[in-house]
Amino acid sequence: MDIQQILEHLPHRYPFLLIDRVLELKAGESIHAAKNVSINEPFFVGHFPHHPVMPGVLILEAMAQAAGVLSFKTMNAKPSDDSVFYFVGIDNARFKKPVVPGDQLHLHISIVRHMRGVWKFDAIARVDGEVVAEAGLMCAQRKLSQ
Repeated sequence: MDIQQILEHLPHRYPFLLIDRVLELKAGESIHAAKNVSINEPFFVGHFPHHPVMPGVLILEAMAQAAGVLSFKTMNAKPSDDSVFYFVGIDNARFKKPVVPGDQLHLHISIVRHMRGVWKFDAIARVDGEVVAEAGLMCAQRKLSQ
């Protein structure tokens, strides 16, 4: 999937869209997405000015966005204005190595379970084949009240 197709399957937009391409997707199973980490990212201005490092919470968010694309493709649906997916849990998050400008972050997400609007995923982020972060993620779809 290219960026235009990703934009169709996520409600996120710049500067908070954190995936650039989907390299592989098996609906109902897994996704492999990529984020090109550039020195031009707005968060590098303050994190850290003399030693830029991608914040761990944004690596988790990138994982969640890839999981979102996987969820929508699995449901054969697209985001709508009447519902939203929320993070409802992050388990066993570990950060193994800093992610810096010039890195390409590879996000590998697999569905563990989906039941009544709650999704559970296993997520691993790699740079150059090395694990930089991993976590168990839970997301829930909720209707917005009108």
